[in-house]
Amino acid sequence: MHAVDVMTPKVITVSPETDVREIARLLLEHNISALPVVEDDGKVLGIVSEGDLMRRVENGTERRKSWWLKSIFAGANNASEYIKSHARKAHEIMTPNPITINEDEPLNRVAKLLEKHHIKRVPVVRDGKLVGIVSRANLLRGFSMTAPDAATPATTDDREIRDAILEEIEENTGVWVDRINVIVTEGVVQVWGLVESQEEKMAVQVAVENTPGVKSVENNLGMLPRGVGHF
Repeated sequence: MHAVDVMTPKVITVSPETDVREIARLLLEHNISALPVVEDDGKVLGIVSEGDLMRRVENGTERRKSWWLKSIFAGANNASEYIKSHARKAHEIMTPNPITINEDEPLNRVAKLLEKHHIKRVPVVRDGKLVGIVSRANLLRGFSMTAPDAATPATTDDREIRDAILEEIEENTGVWVDRINVIVTEGVVQVWGLVESQEEKMAVQVAVENTPGVKSVENNLGMLPRGVGHF
């Protein structure tokens, strides 16, 4: 399998001039931990993560995962006051010149790249333009579909099935595809990610089952915590 077979294709991005508050809002709203910073033409300039933002507001206390993102919108406290008075843009806090990969990068090489550089995700580019992102979770899901030493790559049919599933979900179910990861191997489909209701989970199930070429589906979708993703 290759990066194109497991990547998240609908990537939430920000521009170099996006404000810190907007970055924090997007991270919290979409339940993600990092965002690529891209130019208007799709070229990747950097990545801004929770860690990048936390370095702007830490005051020596122990790091915690996402409580501080919510605090930005929850009234006066040290973190929100600091951000209000020291607003910064994406290009000022991002990690610049990130490592990128092409769509045909084998998963085992992607895994080695993440481990070597101690990173959690890597943008996928085509002709220098962002087309997706591969995270550690994407890799694990890909490896779960095939033995690590398996030599059989995903077929063109599998990729066409995956594209058709994602298109159907995006256009007709109301489910945000940036929260969904679809893996297809020889017509067998695994769906991972987060949805907001049991109805959305079932809608994805139906979309997959109705896609030509699908032999079976394993629906691993979970539910977003109450209150996440609504503003």
